[in-house]
Amino acid sequence: VQLQASGGGLVQAGGSLRVSCAASGGTFSMYGVGWFRQAPGKEREFVAAIRRDADITYYADSAKGRFTISRDNAKNAVYLQMNSLKPEDTAVYYCAAFRGYKPGITYVSTGTYDYWGQGTQVTVSS
Repeated sequence: VQLQASGGGLVQAGGSLRVSCAASGGTFSMYGVGWFRQAPGKEREFVAAIRRDADITYYADSAKGRFTISRDNAKNAVYLQMNSLKPEDTAVYYCAAFRGYKPGITYVSTGTYDYWGQGTQVTVSS
């Protein structure tokens, strides 16, 4: 499956942004999907993930209460709605996917994912 992230941009602190991940080349409903981010000089970190059936979602502590991950399997897309953005949310945001089911605890690990999109830049100004 190929993944294409989009929707990044520049937003003021306190604002909102929705990034999208479009998939092609596979039956998207078979894939678990995660969002990660990487700021300059830092390691890539987990943000949120959603199971293939969209029945369970996972969030990093930094995202809980502010970000919402969702998916539309009919459109082969996963979304990350980001509200109350902070300057520390500035990073390149990547979507990633793996086929099937895996234990929930593994969703936070980059090694769990087999497919990655190219990333979209999110910049939050203070």
